[in-house]
Amino acid sequence: MNFYTRKWVKPEDLNAHGTLFGGSLLRWIDEEAAIYSIIQLGTNRCVTKYMSEINFINSARQGDIVELGIKATHFGRTSLTLQCEVRNKITHKSILTIDRIVFVSVDEHGVPVPHGKTAITYTDERLREE
Repeated sequence: MNFYTRKWVKPEDLNAHGTLFGGSLLRWIDEEAAIYSIIQLGTNRCVTKYMSEINFINSARQGDIVELGIKATHFGRTSLTLQCEVRNKITHKSILTIDRIVFVSVDEHGVPVPHGKTAITYTDERLREE
């Protein structure tokens, strides 16, 4: 898994216990997964369909830097399945894992449409395809 996105845990990201609020982390994950899916599918017309069990392993505290790692694991006809791990940048301890996040390619009416992709791309070239 490649770790591309890094977030700095700030006071507004904390819960009542002084650790990273799970909702803030899930918002970051959903945004990064959407960006990853847009690049892989070559369209910004894709939506989050499903997230499997979310496993919180360790906490993060104010001042920590967390890394989000996402990779494609399966291309369906209209979908893309991803896997996610979040870890502490300094200690490399896992903070969270999600085994499956599914995005679906949709048309202008929100109806699933085939995307025609079958393999991971490691650049943003698909955004320039016609």
